[in-house]
Parts: sequence; C-alpha cells; structure tokens
Amino acid sequence: MTKILICYYSRSGNTKKMAYLIQKGVMDEDVDVDTKDVKEVRVDDLKKYDGIIFGSPTYYGGMAYRVKELIDKSNKLHGDLDGKVGGAFSSSANIAGGNETTILQILQAFMIHGMVVIGDSEGDHYGPVAIERPDKRSEDNCVRYGKRVAALTKKLQG
Repeated sequence: MTKILICYYSRSGNTKKMAYLIQKGVMDEDVDVDTKDVKEVRVDDLKKYDGIIFGSPTYYGGMAYRVKELIDKSNKLHGDLDGKVGGAFSSSANIAGGNETTILQILQAFMIHGMVVIGDSEGDHYGPVAIERPDKRSEDNCVRYGKRVAALTKKLQG
C-alpha cells in the first residue's frame, strides 16, 4: 500500500495542527500515513515512503533549523528519493511573513532529489499556509492538499 510521511516542526502548535489536517486529507484517499515531529525522523526513514510532506514555521523567511538539518542530512540519499512525491506547508506570524519562501525552499530540495511536486490552481498554490493558528481557509486547504498529494502518490506508485 502507498505510504506517506508528514514530518513537521512546531514550537507553537500551529504547524503541528496543519500536519494533522493534512493527514486527514491523506487518510481520505485510503493511503497509509505517518505523521511525526521532525525530531522522530531519521534521514534513512525517508526511503520507506512513497510520498514525503515537510512542514515548518517560517523563521526569517525560511524553514526552521530542525527541518533544514534533516534536509541537509538527506544529501546522503541523493538519487534514492527520485520519483517519490514531495510536498510542503508552512505557518508564520504575519501575512507576507515568508510562508511561500519557506515552502519553496523545501520543494527546491525535494526537486533536487528528483521528487515530484504538485501545485494547486485553486488553493494555496505551492502548499498550505497559515497565519498563526490555522483558520477555516487554512484548514480546508490543508485537507485538500493532503488529498491531492495522496492521489498523486497513488497514481505514480501504483
């Protein structure tokens, strides 16, 4: 069965809430999913999944150190993640607080690994974003994103 990892870092709980909303969308597509704090994920674990979604709060326009550290360590897997599906989401304290730059940094690393990413012409184009605690719009986009990533992962892996 198709398996997806949702890996997040969250200090305030906002990014964690987003991770579990995305998990709901993934589960709606009948896909196995593990949702874990980045501290629980070892770099070699990434090879076990067909899809990988990283979430991070935005700090100074970029991802949290813990997420960046895991991505940096993933260079030893170069080529091993090729063809897997990747996704990203972010929370920030302010509108224009760097959510999209954070998401794009994560997606850029995934693309260098040869991973496939999906955009969205209707929702948050690069991946779900929230300003502080996720509101109804953010919640809906998280669930939608989980469904979309899961559907793409099933299609590519099955």
